[in-house]
Amino acid sequence: MAADGRPTGTFLERLEKGPVLCDGGFVFALEKRGYVEAGPWTPEAVCEHPEAVKQLHREFLRAGSDVCQAFTFYASEDKLNNRGHGAGKHGVYGINKAACEIVKEVTYPEGGLVAGGLSQTPTYLSTNDKQKVKDEVKKQLQVFKEQNVDLMICEYYEHVEEAEWHVEAIKEFMPGTPVCASLAINEESDVHGVPTGECGLRLVKAGADVVGVNCHFDPFRCIAAVKKMIDCVNEAGLKAHYMVQPLGYWTPDAGVQGFIDLPEFPFALEARIMTRFDMARYAREAWDAGIRFIGGCCGYEPYHIRAVSEELAAERGGYLPANCSRWGACLAKHTKPWVRNRANREYWENLNPSTGRPFSASLSKPAQWGITAGDDLLKQHTEETTEAELEAGSKFLISKHKGRGCPC
Repeated sequence: MAADGRPTGTFLERLEKGPVLCDGGFVFALEKRGYVEAGPWTPEAVCEHPEAVKQLHREFLRAGSDVCQAFTFYASEDKLNNRGHGAGKHGVYGINKAACEIVKEVTYPEGGLVAGGLSQTPTYLSTNDKQKVKDEVKKQLQVFKEQNVDLMICEYYEHVEEAEWHVEAIKEFMPGTPVCASLAINEESDVHGVPTGECGLRLVKAGADVVGVNCHFDPFRCIAAVKKMIDCVNEAGLKAHYMVQPLGYWTPDAGVQGFIDLPEFPFALEARIMTRFDMARYAREAWDAGIRFIGGCCGYEPYHIRAVSEELAAERGGYLPANCSRWGACLAKHTKPWVRNRANREYWENLNPSTGRPFSASLSKPAQWGITAGDDLLKQHTEETTEAELEAGSKFLISKHKGRGCPC
């Protein structure tokens, strides 16, 4: 254990000892700050605005993160050049190398670990060709191997098949490196209909050390999904560690495609943001479910991680990050007596927050287009999206919802 009480050891050693906290959602956090373009959601900010990326890493570390992931989400070459996007000018090698150097500079002095990251590719959606997908992946893996990252995180896959291919590529190209694999799926299945429990089992059989769910759904739906993976892996007589990195938003109304199907995605999700006390409950339920690698994804800010760290302080050897609220105990210093009266856990644990929007709906109607890999509308290319493609999407939506009202 470090001098400040922070857990130490290799990644797998830390998992054996207790909970290990990852960080939160970089693309959404940096888009809000003006450093990431919504739509492509690619990480060229590591080349164009490195200080912004460093600062976000610092904030997650200060909030209690044990593992910081290099900002390489969607940094495969095919994604950097997809649909007329200009991020490819930095090169897949340049972006991934810069991301690794930034996170190592910030994380290692604080005793944290560094993860390289892979995610789903346009090549899978367009070709479903295993070798082509692996070729794309290995362009990124070259950098992670050179940078000697502590672990790899394969995240944000809607299809377990592609995640399996990515895990296999890491085992082939970076043997000995711990591999985490998480899917952006719900409690029932991936987008191709493979049951959620079976998805977890397939990832373990592919060689993943840690399996779970990330993004697309709120913490409690994600925990429910991981529980199915745990049951399925246990029934098969296999062993693994488990992870969860959910959204920072409530999504009880989201369908199989998760929050990207909601009409508020991506620019009007703020009314759905979860409180730090929601996150404390999430942390406790995740730990009690047997999940050891705990963090967040889109909408998940440093103060959310701080709440998780505070809730699991005893399980982490008593370590507490800076300026924890201690369930509002700090409010005892407030000047107003009615605010001082909120300086206790009971108040915040039982609060039912209001949105302040007199006529807002509690739930939305998801788009539910129902298309997935192999559909012409999902085929990707380097040229800009054409008017004809936009028109084809509009016609599809009209025909799909004819007579039922359009959820757009």
